[in-house]
Amino acid sequence: MAITDVYDFYRKMEDDNIILSFKGVFTADLLTSILSILESKMIDLDIDPKKKKRVYNILVECFQNLYHHIEEIGDTEELIKHQKTALIMIKHEDGAFMVRTGNFLDKAAIPNIKEKLDTVNKLNSEELRELYRETLNNENRSEKGTAGLGFIDIARKSRNKLEYNFIDVTDQIGFFCLNVVID
Repeated sequence: MAITDVYDFYRKMEDDNIILSFKGVFTADLLTSILSILESKMIDLDIDPKKKKRVYNILVECFQNLYHHIEEIGDTEELIKHQKTALIMIKHEDGAFMVRTGNFLDKAAIPNIKEKLDTVNKLNSEELRELYRETLNNENRSEKGTAGLGFIDIARKSRNKLEYNFIDVTDQIGFFCLNVVID
């Protein structure tokens, strides 16, 4: 990237209404920093407190999903550089927020994630509430201690379908893209 490309990159982010972007190793401390920055941005934008709370809750849930589900995907030099790496972008346009996340994952995990997302996207708000209750009462926990409520909670709080895609990176690795719209 030439030094003059920095301005082009800035303009692209400005034109796309990106208010916050991060790419790198994902840590718990990062969440605190991003929430602090986002709080300042929302004050500047004079966001309604109820919407602010929904955006925070969804962002925290997206972060928890990243934090708990970023996995070790291999031991080659190329694979190691992708481990624990995530992309987070927050966009604000026409009163709506878009929380976009991306992370590398083992392709073997894709069918399970896709099934969960497709299930959540088929349900209306009452059905989501019922699935949330059933999942919460099920008390089954994954190996990582999670209950499987993440996508359900994000869909409930956003009041929108969850947009997603999986991109092939290598034979073993995919890149999971999630977009959550909060109007």
